[in-house]
Amino acid sequence: MGSLGLILIIGVALISFIVQARFKSKFREYSETPLSSGMTGRDIAEKMLQDNGIYDVQIISVEGSLTDHYNPQNRTVNLSPDVYHGRSIAAAAVAAHECGHAVQHAKAYSWLQFRSAMVPVVNVAANLLQWVFMLGIIMAASSMGYNLLLIAFGAMIVMTLFSVITLPVEFDASNRALAWLQTNRGIMQTSTEHGQAKNALWWAAMTYVVAALGSLAQLLYIGMMLFGGRRD
Repeated sequence: MGSLGLILIIGVALISFIVQARFKSKFREYSETPLSSGMTGRDIAEKMLQDNGIYDVQIISVEGSLTDHYNPQNRTVNLSPDVYHGRSIAAAAVAAHECGHAVQHAKAYSWLQFRSAMVPVVNVAANLLQWVFMLGIIMAASSMGYNLLLIAFGAMIVMTLFSVITLPVEFDASNRALAWLQTNRGIMQTSTEHGQAKNALWWAAMTYVVAALGSLAQLLYIGMMLFGGRRD
């Protein structure tokens, strides 16, 4: 049972590697594809927020690559330099996607609220998982090891739930971004550009899908160790 779970984890890790590589390849490709309107990611983010009546969200540039995110706590759309200053298909798609999260926040989108409420619990669970799981494996033959694995199992349930809840949040943000880009023909002036943006966001979404699968595989693995007849 344990070996089956390990094979599952390795399989998901391999799929994750392939998806991540494909996503980065697509992002590089679309980062080199100029946007016909010539607007920067910041310009697009600013317009999308204004079109949705959002004036209390700040757009800032953050260091790094693929570090783009929306922070609901301080209401900021954080864009990496390539997106913030970029005038490409990728910059437009990512900027609009992150603003999609800001729109979710403004409209009290239930899945985003649920996900945000889970963040403190997830942080605790992640810290526990770092050391409890390994100790549990080392001491698996003892009752203490079994109890540690039970704690790790509980923490993994929280992590998996968080990963699953993230999926509708990310897909909805992309749908909001693409719908807005579709109605604003001045930004993406051809169907080809819109299709490229859709493709870029689809591959980004797939990284969250494999992350959720990875969490589920780890949960099943720990569950097999606990309930698959390994306890003395």
